[in-house]
Amino acid sequence: MSLPTRRAFVVVLDACGVGELPDSADYGDAGASTLPHVAEAVDGLTLPNLGELGLGNVTEILGVPAAAAPVVHGRLHPMGPGKDSTTGHWELMGAITPRPLPTYPDGFPEDVLAALRSATGHEFCCNKPYSGTEVIDDYGEHHLKTGELILYTSADSVLQIAAHDRVLDEPALHAVCAAAREVMTGEHAVGRVIARPFTGEPGAFTRTTGRKDFSVDPPSRTYLDELHDAGVPVHAVGKVYDLFAGHGIDEAHKGKTNEQALAATTELIRSLETGLVFTNLVETDQLYGHRHDTAGFAEALKEIDDAVGAWRSLLRPGDLLVLTADHGVDPLSAHTDHTREHVPLLAVTEPQPDAHRHDGPMSDVGATVHLWLTGAEVPDRPGTSFLQA
Repeated sequence: MSLPTRRAFVVVLDACGVGELPDSADYGDAGASTLPHVAEAVDGLTLPNLGELGLGNVTEILGVPAAAAPVVHGRLHPMGPGKDSTTGHWELMGAITPRPLPTYPDGFPEDVLAALRSATGHEFCCNKPYSGTEVIDDYGEHHLKTGELILYTSADSVLQIAAHDRVLDEPALHAVCAAAREVMTGEHAVGRVIARPFTGEPGAFTRTTGRKDFSVDPPSRTYLDELHDAGVPVHAVGKVYDLFAGHGIDEAHKGKTNEQALAATTELIRSLETGLVFTNLVETDQLYGHRHDTAGFAEALKEIDDAVGAWRSLLRPGDLLVLTADHGVDPLSAHTDHTREHVPLLAVTEPQPDAHRHDGPMSDVGATVHLWLTGAEVPDRPGTSFLQA
């Protein structure tokens, strides 16, 4: 039985992990704990709204004391391998990747390069794991002189292509990456092909907001598909639409920056009649996490905290707000890639039931949202609701 007056909002604080997993050492991430280590680096976080909900009850975070009356709170873990945004968001919606997505620590092999050249009509330079900001500094001038596109990867399952807007405008770069996505299939089915446009002059290159992710299809149906097929409207904010390759999503809303994503989410909380809003807040990962910029990370968290306070005032009876993450990016790590961690869970309902702690798999988020919005369970999807329907 559908519950047409109910709404749910799932907001992913990208890369805001809360502690290592039992197998973190296998990924080179022993001891990882993103939010506690960011807090230590800035002598404590100031997050009154998240703190009131119980973020300090999830794990110890300097500056965020445990709340006397927290909402539903806890730590969630992935059931499958990996530590990237693609698999993290899939897990939240009940799709578990059966095997690690391919990575390329030595760059892409010659057969892949040949296929990319043939499919795109372009030559490439770099072809190795690289920081996204450093790669344009180191290869940008060469790229401008030769026209070779900057091809690089990371510890995650990604193929990234950077191009200056004088060499390729954003639509042309997006078309190149769409062609590359068609190449990267089978054993080379990377999680994402990412367009990375940039601008400026040598010594002062900057990335633009024209990034676009071309994700591989999820490995199974997700709770987004189930909701869509049940007639529940599904709205995606930020890169969520790209991460699911559009599957199960009715409408996509801009969110290339946190400012855009927070504004879009706020407007949907104000105006949406029924359905799910699934938001990604990218800057804690993209702008600050990978650069180990703890001051910027803390400031982004404060802006999110302010928005959470506003959202709570807009919730209606029958609403559910879930705050979580997809992985970590610990600033104390020796590398600048994602870290394999637990993610936080804070779940606010209107009215709010008795608080309890819930630790479980990330797919419990999707299971909870589906039951909340439809009143029905999906027997063949992983996850169990942490709330009553």
